[in-house]
Amino acid sequence: MSMDDLFADQPPEDQSAIAGPVTCLGMTFENDDARRAHFTEELRKKLQNPEFRKIEGFPIGSDEDILNLSDPPYYTACPNPFLSLVFEEDKDEVRESVSVFADDVSGSKHSQSYNVHPYHTKVPPDAIVPLIKHYTEPGDIILDPFAGTGMTGVAVDYCNAEKVRSEPRSTILCDLSVVASFIARNYTTTSPMAAAFELWDEALERVEESTQYLYRTEHTGWRANEKNVEMAKNREPSGIHGTIIYIVWSDVFQCPNCAFEVPYWDTAVELFNCVVHDVFECPSCKVSLCKEPKFQKKNSANLVERATETWYDPVLGETIIRQKRKPSLISYDVSGTRYEKWPDDKDLARIEESENLKPLVQATPMMFKGERWGDTWRAGVHTGITHWHHFFTNRSLHVLGELLWISDNYRSMWFGVTIGAMRLSRLNRYMPKHRDNRSREVVGPLSGTLYVPSICIEVNPIPYLKKKRKALASVWCQRPSARSFVTTQSSGNLSMIQDETIDYIFTDPPFGDNLFYSELNFLWESLLKIHTCNEVEAIVSPAGGKVLSDYTRLMMASLRECYRVLKPGRWITVEFHNSKNSVWTAIHEAIETSGFVVADVRTLDKKKGTTKQLTFTNAVKQDLIISAYKPSGDLEERFALAKGTEQGAWDFVRTHLGQLPVFIEKDSCAIAMAERQKHLLFDRMVAFHVQRSVTVPVSAAEFYVGISQRFAERDGMYFLTEQVAEYDKKRMSVKEILQLSIFVNDEASAIQWLKQAFTSKPQSFQDIHPQFMQEVGAWSKTETPLELSTLLNQNFLCYDGKGPVPEQIHAYLSSNWKELRKLSKDVPALVAKARNRWYVPDPNKAGDLEKLREKALLKEFEEYKEVKKKLKVFRLEAVRAGFKKAWQERDYAVIVTVADKIPNNVLEEDPKLLMWYDQAVTRMGGE
Repeated sequence: MSMDDLFADQPPEDQSAIAGPVTCLGMTFENDDARRAHFTEELRKKLQNPEFRKIEGFPIGSDEDILNLSDPPYYTACPNPFLSLVFEEDKDEVRESVSVFADDVSGSKHSQSYNVHPYHTKVPPDAIVPLIKHYTEPGDIILDPFAGTGMTGVAVDYCNAEKVRSEPRSTILCDLSVVASFIARNYTTTSPMAAAFELWDEALERVEESTQYLYRTEHTGWRANEKNVEMAKNREPSGIHGTIIYIVWSDVFQCPNCAFEVPYWDTAVELFNCVVHDVFECPSCKVSLCKEPKFQKKNSANLVERATETWYDPVLGETIIRQKRKPSLISYDVSGTRYEKWPDDKDLARIEESENLKPLVQATPMMFKGERWGDTWRAGVHTGITHWHHFFTNRSLHVLGELLWISDNYRSMWFGVTIGAMRLSRLNRYMPKHRDNRSREVVGPLSGTLYVPSICIEVNPIPYLKKKRKALASVWCQRPSARSFVTTQSSGNLSMIQDETIDYIFTDPPFGDNLFYSELNFLWESLLKIHTCNEVEAIVSPAGGKVLSDYTRLMMASLRECYRVLKPGRWITVEFHNSKNSVWTAIHEAIETSGFVVADVRTLDKKKGTTKQLTFTNAVKQDLIISAYKPSGDLEERFALAKGTEQGAWDFVRTHLGQLPVFIEKDSCAIAMAERQKHLLFDRMVAFHVQRSVTVPVSAAEFYVGISQRFAERDGMYFLTEQVAEYDKKRMSVKEILQLSIFVNDEASAIQWLKQAFTSKPQSFQDIHPQFMQEVGAWSKTETPLELSTLLNQNFLCYDGKGPVPEQIHAYLSSNWKELRKLSKDVPALVAKARNRWYVPDPNKAGDLEKLREKALLKEFEEYKEVKKKLKVFRLEAVRAGFKKAWQERDYAVIVTVADKIPNNVLEEDPKLLMWYDQAVTRMGGE
């Protein structure tokens, strides 16, 4: 059964159950209206408390608007004060620990439930379902602290619908965004929504009756599929009228040479050839023109200026200057057949008439701080746009205002308006190149921005919103489990949720500067009359004065709250998408700094990319799934007793190995698990100690020796004794093991690449050198370039022909040359074949090498300490080793001093350096 099949597109069958008594949070009410009335009054009392309004992330809006939009206790358009009641009946039980979900996940962006609302980002709910099933059981409580439009709640409803007789799972959905939480409420609503269709249809009919005269046009055009330019002439008036589907509007520019006003459509567009020219000609002086600087020099063209006009704004009640636009093409319907025409005098007169109407909407300045725009503002493109309503034609705004006014007492209907709002704005793009495909010529807004195109579309709102009935049905007619609770606030303060009460956390947090949510949501939230408090929005925003460190700080605050409320031994899954290493490092550090232990990183394939993913060459094509766990109470207790000792360190490693998957298979091949390799196990052990302000008792050299003595090694990975038999059994069932691909760009990755190469095949310098040079094509500009010989001498051993052939070389040669099999290790033929081959040393010798290497690195770090100027090129491994030693010695000032000498981007993009630096700053009492 598909995910969409779980909910039929029809009203709930048992209407009597809806009309009868309802139980909510242990209380029984006569009906659902009584439930809502009771909790609305309780919420009203809370809103009168000034302290309640001081909760972090409290939205900007009046008490009445918040109450009208809310559906308490399931949804509040402010922090939800009823969340504490969700846990009153929660009974925690001793549960066997669950290992990490060890598989890539995928989900379709084409599902009906996913595509209902055009919100900027969503995780397909069917991609979340496997994770919920793996990490939780019926009756569990799942939290999403960056819930967006509530896809985690939808996924939980999928799981509950599959096992209707089981105790339902509950979901707490938290988001700072007002419109996001409102959408989440509609996706997971517990209220009977069947009646909403009658109200929706009635409202559309009433507004259509009073406003659609504005969208009438006389039938004088040609069929829309006509490709003959000679036929594209308005015919004589026929007395027949059609209904406008949309009007194409074009920017008007001014020729810099003669000041003639140049309509972009008239001069640059060849409609029937489906072409928009980058360079076009001024009708008056015939000079070449272009509207983008990139075409100016290349084509010897003149860059146009934007023509403006004065207009009396009936919403503001004053005259403003705005970008001049011209209606250029009308698409309309007559008896089910689509036609096109050039606007005639009557059409222009009707547009002029609509410009004088006063829509029933508020005049809200952009970003609700005077005329301050944000990060999506572009000079010229947004000329005259100072308030949200300037993104709409006055005619569209008049229709929307009427519809919102009629449905004011039933605001769930506003969900339908938010679905269509962006397509009804000037953001809607028209592309003649898609004209041959009638379903694609109107391509909608450009995602992730408030870009107003030079050729935009004004869509007739009523017919468009009528077509959204099916989309609304997939939400309003579903049968949710009545166990989702939505709160509108910052996740940096979840004080309404008690400690250690959440069973699992799935979240899709903001990704640095990818999207500026509060600004992009401003149009929707102006319709709802409540706005996001963006002061605590976790993004990187140049316009908002937020840098990467602000993003990291806000993410840390949220993840610390997640750590507090999650039960010990339970898991958090963080879905992440960003192509910038610095943002990846920030989110990774925020997870570990909060106390979580990262156990695995997988991919999430959404099947269809975003606009940026599909357009930009360097864009990341798949999202990442980070799995981390909160250490069990037993481990924390044992660690508290043994902290700073080798016993405590190895106890952590043993526990961590128990959380990792034993075997991963894909396409009949075993997949190498990076988390089981000794260098990452060492990193996890170090991070666990540092985040708890405990001295690391084991050096890298000691760790590499000790891990081989304590745990079983297979294919370069380490296992508990009880895990080895399972791995060996499954390893025999596959044809090969796929090693992780390593991108060589610094000393550490070069060492790992060489280790992987020598593990499979001990080689001479002459053999490995050309392979190595092919890999080192993008060495970091700040990293001191090292010769291959230096890397080999400091990290590997070379057999010089003296003494027995090392075991690793012997195993390789005897497996690949028949004549060398079953020979003792000192036979001359074997020795000759093995001579000058480099190989990975055994643990004891590797430990000795590591000590020598660390000594050399620390010697180099001492030089960095003495340098008075910025370090442009340096050995990153030396800085890492120096930071670690200084932290062990509690010499935090050295860490901070050297950190100030290296480029900020290096510090921000290296998780190890950032960990030492942040800890040092914290210990020194700084920020």
